[in-house]
Amino acid sequence: MNTQRFQNKVALVTGGNSGIGRAAAVAFGREGARVVIAARREKEGAEVASEIQSLGGEALFVKTDLTVVDDIDRLFAVIGEKFGQLHCAFNNAGVWPAMKRAARYTVEEFDAVMNINVKAVWRCMQREIPLMISAGGGAIVNCSSVAGWTGEPGSSLYTASKHAVIGLTRAAAVEFGRKNIRINAVCPGMTETPMLDQTLQSGGPEIKKVMLDMIPLGRFGKPEEIAGAVLFLCSEAASYITAKSLVIGGGQVIGP
Repeated sequence: MNTQRFQNKVALVTGGNSGIGRAAAVAFGREGARVVIAARREKEGAEVASEIQSLGGEALFVKTDLTVVDDIDRLFAVIGEKFGQLHCAFNNAGVWPAMKRAARYTVEEFDAVMNINVKAVWRCMQREIPLMISAGGGAIVNCSSVAGWTGEPGSSLYTASKHAVIGLTRAAAVEFGRKNIRINAVCPGMTETPMLDQTLQSGGPEIKKVMLDMIPLGRFGKPEEIAGAVLFLCSEAASYITAKSLVIGGGQVIGP
């Protein structure tokens, strides 16, 4: 359904070249937003922008490594020069590290995960918030995970990073609510993305059954289902929702 809820709004999606980010970028474009896609892989990012344009939307891809401060500065300089304002942001880019026990991660592995999963979200928010204040308000959605609510063996580093995203979301929402900026998080469960594909390929033939057994609905999520929640949280339908972390996991956190 095309409701044009975001007509004339500017929306930023980080990690918008694949998976959940791609689905969100296309959904924003389909509903009238002028979409800025920030990601590292240029070919895939340009393809997403082209897809949005083919649907009659407006999209701009900006090649961005969110672990590099200069890249982030350039991204927001482009947004400022091209549009002068920002209304919606989905801070989605993230990484999934190798599964290890907590004591087995190296400092380098810890820093690499935290730099993209947490620090990049914070750095983007630093720049998104002033643009939204100048626009009279806006909505930010940060991508956490069901791991931000739970703790499973072998996922301590990823879990720590996604708990941090929820904490950052809650505190910033309280700080900027009176500036008419709403900040929420989505917490996807196991979703059909390239990241999940890698896990299934590396985990052996039994891993898919084990993972599906954890989900009461009995299936993996679709990127479009997460994107739908992101757009809802950015829309006027969610105008009184802030500081929330929405679990979208087919009942995974509750369990059977």
